[in-house]
Amino acid sequence: MRITVTVDGTRYTDEVEPRTLLVHYLRNQLGKVGTVVGCDTSNCGACTVHLNGQSVKSCSVLAVQADGSEITTIEGLARDGELHPVQKAFQDNHALQCGFCTPGMIMQSLDLLSENPDPDEKAVREGLEGNLCRCTGYQNIVRAVRDAAESMRPGAGPRAERAGETTERAATAPSMGGGAE
Repeated sequence: MRITVTVDGTRYTDEVEPRTLLVHYLRNQLGKVGTVVGCDTSNCGACTVHLNGQSVKSCSVLAVQADGSEITTIEGLARDGELHPVQKAFQDNHALQCGFCTPGMIMQSLDLLSENPDPDEKAVREGLEGNLCRCTGYQNIVRAVRDAAESMRPGAGPRAERAGETTERAATAPSMGGGAE
C-alpha cells in the first residue's frame, strides 16, 4: 500500500506492506533509528513517538494506519543544533544509564508536559507509568521532567515540537530493511 506521512517535518510517500508496524517503517525505510524496538508488545514504551501530537507506542500502530498523519520522533525535537528542553533536562539530570528507554521516555514526557505543564513527582510517575526503565530507578527521570517543566514555562524558551518547513521525498520501491533492530 502507498502511504504519505510527514515525519519530523519532511513529507514521505512510500510503499509499505499492510502488516508493517510503524516502528519498523520509521527505522527501516526512513532511517529513524532513534525510535527503538523494545518489546514489540507495547509494554515497554521504548518506541514511543507522537502521532498527530499524541504519544503512541509505534509497535502497536500499523504504518498504513498513520497514512496522512504527522509523526514526530526523537530525531525531530532538536532545532538548529539545540536540544529540546526535555532532551536537555534528561542530559543535565543524568536521567539515563544505558539510554535504551530514553527516546520513548522523552517523547512520553513531552506528552505529559503538554497536558500538565507543572507536574509534581506523583504526576510524573503516573504520566510515565507505561514506559519502563531497567537501569535508573526513575529518580533522575522524574527530576528531569520536572526540570524540563520549569525551563518550558512561558518566557523560558521555545516549546515548538514541529519542524518549520516541510520537504518532500517520494519512494516507490519497498524497503529491504537494513536498519538496526
